[in-house]
Amino acid sequence: MLGLKLATDPRWANIAEKSLEEILTDHAFCEQKAATSGISLIVHHSDKEDIVDEVTPLVAEEWGHFRKVLKELKRRGLTLGAQRKDEYVNQLMLVKKKGLHRNEALLEDLLIFAMIEARSCERFRLLSLHVEDEELRTFYHEFMVSEAGHYRMFIDLAKKYFPAEQVKKRWNEILDAEAEIMKGLELRGDRVH
Repeated sequence: MLGLKLATDPRWANIAEKSLEEILTDHAFCEQKAATSGISLIVHHSDKEDIVDEVTPLVAEEWGHFRKVLKELKRRGLTLGAQRKDEYVNQLMLVKKKGLHRNEALLEDLLIFAMIEARSCERFRLLSLHVEDEELRTFYHEFMVSEAGHYRMFIDLAKKYFPAEQVKKRWNEILDAEAEIMKGLELRGDRVH
């Protein structure tokens, strides 16, 4: 369904489970950044009713996810650590075409956001299948389902505003670029991406 061209090594989930405080902290900040990115998308494209209508609930959901991860940290006697640089997202942002008109830049934003959601979905699926802690498996299954919906929403929004062939072509380019990014990243258990 996601069409990712390079799957995460399944061992990542076991490595992540050994760094539970770090992965939960990184996860919390990923949710916070997703909410912030959604707000930014609404602000920059407030003239597009579908963007406002569909992304507003996403912002609320992502902020709710941030709170849910904070609650899980506290429940486990852990604390939210410092925000860290997200090398994956930073490299993915470099894939965005620059110097575009605001409306053309919308396609780039929607597809980059879709990619982040797709990779998060894939990673949460691995956690939901491979961690030993049954409560964490359930916890991450819920996030996996949510991220899949967000991925689909961003792709569908792109198709509302741009021709399907243009979306497909650019999505395939981003899929290729993302696979190259993934090849170059160290397999770390303290990061969602």
